Amino acid sequence: MIETAQELFLEMKSTGCIPDVATYNFLLDAYGKSGKLDELLELYKEMSSHECLPNTITHNIVMSGFVKSGSVDEALDLYYDLISDGDFTPTACTYGPLIDGLSKSGRLYEAKQLFEGMLDYGCRPNCAIYNILINGFGKAGEADAACKLFKRMVKEGVRPDLKTYSVLVDCLCMVGRVDEGLHYFRELKESGLDPDVVCYNLIINGLGKTQRLEEALELYNEMKNSRGITPDLYTYNSLILNFGMAGMVEEAGKIYNEIQRVGLEPNVFTFNALIRGYSLSGKPEHAYAVYQTMVTGGFSPNTGTYEQLPNRD
Repeated sequence: MIETAQELFLEMKSTGCIPDVATYNFLLDAYGKSGKLDELLELYKEMSSHECLPNTITHNIVMSGFVKSGSVDEALDLYYDLISDGDFTPTACTYGPLIDGLSKSGRLYEAKQLFEGMLDYGCRPNCAIYNILINGFGKAGEADAACKLFKRMVKEGVRPDLKTYSVLVDCLCMVGRVDEGLHYFRELKESGLDPDVVCYNLIINGLGKTQRLEEALELYNEMKNSRGITPDLYTYNSLILNFGMAGMVEEAGKIYNEIQRVGLEPNVFTFNALIRGYSLSGKPEHAYAVYQTMVTGGFSPNTGTYEQLPNRD
């Protein structure tokens, strides 16, 4: 893709055809997505020398390229330089990467400041921007701030999407506030959106971790039977782990059998979860039998495997 774009660009110039801003943007975007920051910056500088003025899309591509390469401060420097020049009108595509980069760097206060400043430049936060910030606060364990942003989003008339609800369910379950997670999971369904396998996994795991396994199983069955969503390995591994932790090893074994029945290949985490369940339930012989199955099946044990295996006296 990138090589083809480069070839076309060079061919264009060699025939005396002057590339326009859209052509430059196309190649800049390809460089940004490929992580080729040096090439991107070289081309960005070349534009001005060829009297092809960069537009908002150009600047957004360059800022996004900086963020993708971990150079958030350079992206911010460019943003503030452009703003101070007075000719630049930022869009949601300007703010998305900047807020995301700051959030992922743990600089949530700065991300929120940038978010709050959007309206000063006539840019209204959209669903994607809210999702980035809610996710940032959620991943940092700041569930109250995430919920507050969600309520503000709804009040501002921005309709939450599946990503919004999934992020909220995830962060609430992560801090043990599973009832609130369930509330938003139900609200998601009532709003006419369809939860996907990721969203179901989050709430099933949240319920499982707090030993609300009947409810977890209900949602597992709802997902399969009522919604027609195929559980993935994460779904099964989560149930096996949480059943095992609760001492319900027979149920964990049934879920493992289900994995085989549907033709999914287990992974090291599947076996580790089973071994852990049997070890905790005082069934060392079962734990070692699973270990043998794992090794003979060609799966490589990891440190977690050996940590879960009971001691042999």
